[in-house]
Amino acid sequence: MSPGTTSLSEAQIAQFQTQGYLALNSLVALEEIARMRTMYDGLFETKAGRDVGDHFDLAGADEEGAPAVLQQILNPSRYAPAFGELACVQSALRIATQLLGPETEAQGNHAILKPAGMGVATPWHQDEAYWEPELQYNALSVWIPLQDATLENGCMHFIPGSHRGEVLPHHPINHDPRVHGLEVDNAPDESRAVACPLPAGGATFHLARTFHYAGENKTDQPRRAYIMMFGTPPQPGNKGRRFPWLEARQTARDARADQFAKQ
Repeated sequence: MSPGTTSLSEAQIAQFQTQGYLALNSLVALEEIARMRTMYDGLFETKAGRDVGDHFDLAGADEEGAPAVLQQILNPSRYAPAFGELACVQSALRIATQLLGPETEAQGNHAILKPAGMGVATPWHQDEAYWEPELQYNALSVWIPLQDATLENGCMHFIPGSHRGEVLPHHPINHDPRVHGLEVDNAPDESRAVACPLPAGGATFHLARTFHYAGENKTDQPRRAYIMMFGTPPQPGNKGRRFPWLEARQTARDARADQFAKQ
């Protein structure tokens, strides 16, 4: 598949439905990747959105002045609106619609930066473990590396077929309630994991319950990833379901977001 091509084959759709993920070697033109990287680096340099809780350390206590080992910015298109005008947004939406159905819509974006030489692993988790527990989701994430994604700098890994199960119990990374990031209580059998190294501008698509992991960054260059979420509108359907790991969380990120909401 070349940049701008948005028609999946029957085999690709079947693979996604069976395995819960799909890797494409080319989704975004390299010229657009260069523009994305410039905007991306500018947002992290200025810690865009920190005062409102959108910039934080996903894997650490997020203390002011402490080096962040896994930086994240929620809704980067809020701070750099050009992200929402990229050609890859519509390309990804058209592919997501083939995978999820005609009611598919954009549902947000975020960016994750693994610093050179110190970016830690993103532990095994399911995205739905972060979301409102009483709703029912039909959603996926599109993970785009802004440089080649390799085993050495933290490419994505998936457990095929894991999307068919329920959301399993999670906890904050290192069992520290100050940490926003989650990891599953019992890690899946890693012998079943499939690594997905990609060239810059490639992409992986994975469902909200598919177990995934990205290794640490052992290289001397940052590992940049831009993620877009798509789905059909969430529906009631899980009344009474609780995610205790979210209820117990006490993060600096949440405190900043709450303080901003009160202003």
